[in-house]
Amino acid sequence: MASARLSIFPLSGAILFPGLQLPLHIFEPRYRALVGDALARDRRIAMIQPQGPEERAPLFTVGCVGRIEDVEAAEDGRYNIVLHGESRFRLLRELEVKTPFRQVEGELIEDPKGEILSLGERAGFEQEARKFADLQGYSIDWDSVSRLDDLSLINGVSQIAPFDAAAKQALLETPDLASRCELLVQLMQFFGRSDPDEERVTLQ
Repeated sequence: MASARLSIFPLSGAILFPGLQLPLHIFEPRYRALVGDALARDRRIAMIQPQGPEERAPLFTVGCVGRIEDVEAAEDGRYNIVLHGESRFRLLRELEVKTPFRQVEGELIEDPKGEILSLGERAGFEQEARKFADLQGYSIDWDSVSRLDDLSLINGVSQIAPFDAAAKQALLETPDLASRCELLVQLMQFFGRSDPDEERVTLQ
């Protein structure tokens, strides 16, 4: 597998999957510098979650490289961008750099091609998703959901579901679509049983 030097945006709770989009509002000077550098080079930014809130916290081991698809620059230097996920990567080591943003060496992960779920897996997932949506009071266009391919459905729900950072990281780290689907079902069942007054579920 190929390794690459990656400029990273460590943001807790923000998960990007290959093939999906992630809108970001960039306002901190170091990340404005990150976007400016990416635009001048290959338009790529690597999203990865920190393991804590402190400055330069250790990083989780898997993230996703995204390419800046849309960019809107404000006069005060802020950016609104949309990242398109290209490839998951595994963190090898953090690099010593002089840039205000962090950089790492990462190994790009080749995901299996053409993954699909069995009919039973798909039906079980949709059934659990309906129960979960009802419990949370979400209004879902289920006809549109049923037309999504398996990969778009499972990765899309993984990216936007209201789980905590550790749960989202676990979804990102699953090796294949079937494993991610199974974990999502478990998380929805777990979250559905949690205290409705709690905003987020944790796996601690």
